[in-house]
Order: sequence, then structure tokens, then C-alpha cells
Amino acid sequence: MSSMTQQPPARHHTAHQHEQVLLGVDTHKDVHMAAVITSTGAVLDTRGFPTTRQGYRRLLAWARAFGRVDRAGVECTGSYGAALTRYLHGEGITVTEVNQPDKAARRRHGKSDAIDAVAAARAVLCGRATAKTADGPVETIRLFTMAKTPRRQVPLDGPQPAQGRARDGGSGAAGVPDRTEQSQAIRRCAQLSAARNSHPQAASRHTLRTLARRILHLTEEINDLTDRITTAIDACAPQLLGLYGVGPDTAAALLTAAGGNPHRMTNEASFAALCGVSPVEASSGKVQRRRLNRGGDRRANSALCTIVIARLRWDTRTRAYVDRRVREGKTRREGIRCLKRYVAREIYRALTTVRSNPPASASAG
Repeated sequence: MSSMTQQPPARHHTAHQHEQVLLGVDTHKDVHMAAVITSTGAVLDTRGFPTTRQGYRRLLAWARAFGRVDRAGVECTGSYGAALTRYLHGEGITVTEVNQPDKAARRRHGKSDAIDAVAAARAVLCGRATAKTADGPVETIRLFTMAKTPRRQVPLDGPQPAQGRARDGGSGAAGVPDRTEQSQAIRRCAQLSAARNSHPQAASRHTLRTLARRILHLTEEINDLTDRITTAIDACAPQLLGLYGVGPDTAAALLTAAGGNPHRMTNEASFAALCGVSPVEASSGKVQRRRLNRGGDRRANSALCTIVIARLRWDTRTRAYVDRRVREGKTRREGIRCLKRYVAREIYRALTTVRSNPPASASAG
């Protein structure tokens, strides 16, 4: 019984280390499943390794025992596979971002970590995957965005019930304050004295004081991260923030999706597909139509939607476009989808125009 749980033995000897092999990795939180294949697609071996520095070293040493490793396909290079991707880059290996296998292939061949790792390696071999770099300013933006996201949620979720009471010192007779009044009320609450007894009124004031100080602290962190994200965006894509409706958060999401080398996408249609805003043909017989694309990077898709909503609110030309589409028989949602496709074209042009003439120093402090 114990032999069934052991790793399968290597199916290839180390005598042919001059031959090129490809590495594929199915990434997870605790264990990465790796596969090595030959240049003809034959599977040599599969094995799991822990997601630690030592585990990465063991993984690469194991793969190099089969031959020369120059290329690797890794799933989720921006999340579970980010650390492994950086390690492989440091070892001189070209890492390729690999999408998860499609459902049809999984129905035919089954689902396991070893199968996914082999599929990742074969995706690199056949050229279905493209090399996406995740270093430099883009990696800086991703890390700062990761630090900023949970902090944006706390001020909105926690102290909302207390903000209304802050205007009258806890009497409960407050209306809905605007942003300026909220800011002033929060600063007043932060200056309240600490509770000296267990009376409900004192407890209410102490709670307001604690929440207000937390809001001020988190707001300071958010502002600092926003400034750092803006600096990193200016270092790699300064024209991006000049587009109407594009802010630091939306620009960060789009840059992270595009990676450090957006020129790998041959045209703006590829970038639109990456963001999930390219229409999918769904015609049959006399019915000619296109359906919503539910694939692609959903954060980038959400960023494009945010840009479109901002333009619909403030840009008269955008509103006129949607009105014209509605008169032509389309729904408002279909008009917004068309706008997201147009915005993706603008974003792609801004990214590729800047990257064709990169700045002398593209590092963010």
C-alpha cells in the first residue's frame, strides 16, 4: 500500500542532459505540481514540490536532471505562481503564462494536477501560451495594489453606522452627511477622550474615537499607496493616466493584466480578448448575433467598465453614442459592451506607444 503513495520513478535518464526539455507547473497554495516533457511532447515525469525557496530549488534541479531547461509554462504567474516565476527568471529561464485547460479537454482527459502540469508544458511547446513578464514597474504596481485593496474595504464596511452619530456626539438624530462633513466629523471623533467608565454614552464615544483613528490611519496608508502606484504608472505608461476616466486603480488593473511586455499581443484584438471584452460569435441559421464574453481577466474587465461608467456620467459624446445605439435597437447594456471594446483599443494604443520608446529608467521607488 505504501508503494502506491510514492512518487513515480523518473522515466528518463540523466545521460542526455544536452537535450532540451520543457517544464510545466500547475501552481497551488502549498504544493506545485511539475511536469517535464521532451521537445516532441513525451512525458518524462511529474512530481510535486512545496512552495518554498528550497522547494523551488529542488524543482529546478529535478527538471534539469532530464536535460536543458530553457522554457517553462506556469499557471497563475500573478498569484500562486508569482514567487516561482521570479525564481525561474533569476535562473535564466523564460517563463510563459499558461491559462487553465479548457473544459472540453478536461472532459476528454480527466482532471488532476499532473495532467494540468503536462498541459502547461505542452502549451509552451505548441505556442498556445505567450511569455508574460511580471517584473519591473508592473510588478511594483501589482504589489502596491495588493496592499491597497483590503484597506479600501475597511473604512467602508466598519464605521458606517457610527459616522451618522458622529455629527451629534452619539444622540442618534443625524442625517446623511456629505464627504466634507464626514471628514470633519471623523477628525473630531479622533480627538475624543478615552472612556473612563462603562456607561453606554462613554462607550459610544470611545468606539467613535477608535473607529475614527482607524479610518485616519488607513486613509493615510491608502493615499501613500496611491501615490506610489501613480509614480510606478508614470514610469512605464505615463500616457495611460491622461485618458479620460482612467485613474490609478483602473490603470493598475489594466497594466497588471497586460504584464511587463504588452507588445507580446500582436494587435488590440488580443488585448480586448485578454480583458474579456471581445464579442463571441453565437450565430445559428438566420439568427446572427454575438454573445457576452465571460472569459479574460475579470479585474481588467471591471476596470474597463469603471472607465465607461465614468464617461457615461461626465462625457456628452459617450452618452450620445449610447443613445444612438439604443435608437438602433440595441439595449443599454449592449451599448456599454461596445464602449468597453473601444476603450480597450485606446488602452492598448497607449500601452504599446509608450513601450515602443521606453524611458531610460523604469524603476519605481
